[in-house]
Amino acid sequence: MLTFQHLWVFALLPLPWLARAILPPRRAGGLAVRVPFGDRIRAAVFDRAPVSRATAAVSAHIAPALTWGMVLAALARPQWIEAPVTKNLPTRDLLLLVDLSGSMRQEDFTNAAGVKVDRLGAVKEVLGDFLVRREGDRVGLAVFGDAAFLQCPFSTDLALSRRLLEETAIGMAGPRTALGDAIGLGLTLFESSDAPAKTIIALTDGNDTASQVPPIEAARVARERGVRIHTVAIGDPATAGEEKLDAEALRAVAQSSGGAYFFAADRLQLAGIYDELDKMETRQVKAVSHRPRTDLFFWPLLAGLVLWLTEKLLAIVGESGAMAHVRMPATVRVDRITGQLEVRP
Repeated sequence: MLTFQHLWVFALLPLPWLARAILPPRRAGGLAVRVPFGDRIRAAVFDRAPVSRATAAVSAHIAPALTWGMVLAALARPQWIEAPVTKNLPTRDLLLLVDLSGSMRQEDFTNAAGVKVDRLGAVKEVLGDFLVRREGDRVGLAVFGDAAFLQCPFSTDLALSRRLLEETAIGMAGPRTALGDAIGLGLTLFESSDAPAKTIIALTDGNDTASQVPPIEAARVARERGVRIHTVAIGDPATAGEEKLDAEALRAVAQSSGGAYFFAADRLQLAGIYDELDKMETRQVKAVSHRPRTDLFFWPLLAGLVLWLTEKLLAIVGESGAMAHVRMPATVRVDRITGQLEVRP
């Protein structure tokens, strides 16, 4: 769409005609020799061919008017406005804590194809679908075992988060579970976040065996810093030993931070948990719209320059044509007695 940023400039369009009508004409003074037979000298020496009315009109009125109009059009700053470009600003930072301890090796989940898979395999399958629906959020990924490690920093590139999730493997962070340390790492990452909403989703069996900070204490610190933790318990409550499910600890962590506790006994329940999280953590979108502008003032300025040069060229051509018709006398003699002018070729 074509617009003019300074449309008021076109109010100056009649300025040259007003100046000509109001201001007195400029008078050029100079030395001259006055003789009574000047008209005859002019007729004899400068007998030029008549200039056509069209050429005279273009040179005197049309070309200057168009040139003035082009100058005003350039001063009005014409701009071409492009289609709006909209960018969605993230309003929430979401950190996923994925347990990679040895207990995640238990094959007590069934995937979409009906095949028994381990707990981490089920988490990857459902969590990948969950990430697809997080458009507009900044998502980070941290994994933990004996210690917690940042796998992917906060980013709107959800495809990168999903790819790095697929590359995780059981035991790569150690065989034990350090949920409290993982929450502490998440709180450290949120220190540089300016998002209005901060959420942690921890996917683990909850059997903390290696944390230096108890998970419940880390959850209380998270609440003080405005970070909400949702815990997702993965596994079979009937298991014992290192693979047992500590549901009470996970429920306490969620309640202490103002979050919610979920239990996933199989893949269908795990998928349903993410549906519930979608309802609880409603995505808010903050859109920023911008319409790019391209300045076009040089086009009318160039057109005005071409018109001005064309008018000058027509004037030069007219002068050349007139000079071709000048009769240059061989002798001009004035009779001193009668004052008659005599021109002899």
